[in-house]
Amino acid sequence: MAEITKDMLISEALKNGNAAKMAEVLAEYGMHCLGCVLARGETVEQAAAVHGVSADEMVEKLKQAAAV
Repeated sequence: MAEITKDMLISEALKNGNAAKMAEVLAEYGMHCLGCVLARGETVEQAAAVHGVSADEMVEKLKQAAAV
């Protein structure tokens, strides 16, 4: 599985695998602005907190999508 941690920036996490599939996972959580400033400066954990979801769950789903 890809190396993705909750303290990674979203933009960095997307470089660690199938970005299109990972973007689909993020969209499921309501994160549609992957090219915006927040994606370049916000960690996976911060994004999860803003959207009210578990950072650990999000990381696992991102890892699975990255490997597709």
